[in-house]
Amino acid sequence: MSEKSFSLQELAKLVEGVVVGDSNVLISGFAPLETATTGDISFLVKAGRAGILSDFKGSAVIVPMAVEEADVPLIRVNDPYLASARIHTLLLDKPFQAQGVHERAWVGKETIIPEQITVAPLASIGERVKLGERVTIGAGVVVGDDVEIGDDTILKANVTIADGSLIGKRVTIHSGTVIGSDGYGYATDSKGFHIKRPQVGIVRIDDDVEIGANACVDRAAYGVTWIKSGAKIDNLVQVAHNVVIGENSLIVSQVGISGSTTLGRNVVLGGQVGVTGHITLGDGVMVGAQGGVHNNQEAGAKVGGSPALPMKQYVRAAIQYGKLPEMGRDLRKLKKEVAILTAEKE
Repeated sequence: MSEKSFSLQELAKLVEGVVVGDSNVLISGFAPLETATTGDISFLVKAGRAGILSDFKGSAVIVPMAVEEADVPLIRVNDPYLASARIHTLLLDKPFQAQGVHERAWVGKETIIPEQITVAPLASIGERVKLGERVTIGAGVVVGDDVEIGDDTILKANVTIADGSLIGKRVTIHSGTVIGSDGYGYATDSKGFHIKRPQVGIVRIDDDVEIGANACVDRAAYGVTWIKSGAKIDNLVQVAHNVVIGENSLIVSQVGISGSTTLGRNVVLGGQVGVTGHITLGDGVMVGAQGGVHNNQEAGAKVGGSPALPMKQYVRAAIQYGKLPEMGRDLRKLKKEVAILTAEKE
């Protein structure tokens, strides 16, 4: 339950919705339809399920425009899922409370620490680091030398930010993630020994990026590995050296992006997608889960499978793949019939 409350009219204005019922009802919490109580708001995505609102115990519901009335106050919107996210975020929002630098944290020389800062126990901050206002650094975080971190950024416990990385404003990086580890680059000699190629670039992460737990973003071999503003990266994702991820792209769990690949704006990669190196995916490209992309994709392309095919072609191929056992039986039967007819002819 939130410590603050908002009228239904205030919330409707936030999400450009229309109130049905008492616009002055106060909302202080957000809960699922099944568990909501007085003061809670919930949301319904599908208008066809509006009948379940007769048992609703909360104070209001966010619904699609197709739902015109119910026994409880409503906020009618075009996208209940989006509206619920905005309202829930507002209800949970709390002002930053600086806790300072814990006595068991370590801070290197020439590092800039503002007054509005929270650094938890056992965090280690290197030399010549620049921290913005209201930055939160969790327990066990390691920040290397010459790192810059923008205002309102949050590093959860045990994040590692390697030397020279540039982190923007309002970035959230979840536990266990490593930013700026060496890229995977080796040259093999005539005897089969692998000689490491120096990885001397950096990682740049722009504003409003969120990166999940246990992800890895490698530093560039030269230049920059760049994650542009608004991109959202899930847990267990590997971003190789010199990759560029465009604005507002969505990268789902267990994706692997090979080196020097460029993703445009609003690219979506489903779970376990693999992308080979040195290619470009244009703006708005979407790749279905477990897809394998081996060549350039034009803006707006929707592909799936491995190697990736246009989605409609991939779906047709997948349907046929499921019929292979039946087709195999038919083929064997036909071969026997042909063999019989050939023998009779001879």
